[in-house]
Amino acid sequence: MTDKTSLANDTASNNSAATGVAASVDSPDTVAVHAAPTAPETVPAADGQQSGPGTSRPPGNRLESEVPLTTDQLEREGDIAADYIEEFLDICDLDGDIDIDARNGRAYLSVKASDGDNLRVLSKPDTVNALQELTRLAVQNKTGSFSRLILDIGGSREAREAELATLVGRAIERIIAGASEADLPAMSSYERKLVHDMVASSGEYRSESSGEGRDRHTVITAA
Repeated sequence: MTDKTSLANDTASNNSAATGVAASVDSPDTVAVHAAPTAPETVPAADGQQSGPGTSRPPGNRLESEVPLTTDQLEREGDIAADYIEEFLDICDLDGDIDIDARNGRAYLSVKASDGDNLRVLSKPDTVNALQELTRLAVQNKTGSFSRLILDIGGSREAREAELATLVGRAIERIIAGASEADLPAMSSYERKLVHDMVASSGEYRSESSGEGRDRHTVITAA
């Protein structure tokens, strides 16, 4: 396990992303997570997030940082991320057990609690995505390589997969009703991959990604 570096020092030294972190629990139902970039640089967008300021990638460019990582490298990513999240939970005065996994070329971090309500304020989709981005930047600051880490808090990813399955089901219903194709909302490449897998498993429909940047989405048609 990598030695802990204080969250304040970690974010202050993250000059490449120039990101500050502020976390506050204003009430039992409210947590504010703020990423405050100053003079952001351009880094490649990755699975699990939308591209945008500080996370854009020129179309068609494949950077050296995207070369698949070894198991040891992924485990190190997980250790760094776990230290970061552990300190974040301490700041928020929340309890949680952290599990680390490395599979499919990614490090996965799962935060669970025996009391489900304990993590409820952090498990909202927008909060999870913001914290995942900050965690990736913390990992990148330590390793020098872009991170494709996936963060799950209190089963947030499973809940999102269920939502995506519902979207796919409704899209297929539109095709059955006579539509030539059905467009899903814009989403990250990680979520689009989940959608592609769901559609492929049906055997009767196919899907492809369409659009660029924040508008990139999935289009489903009959096979």
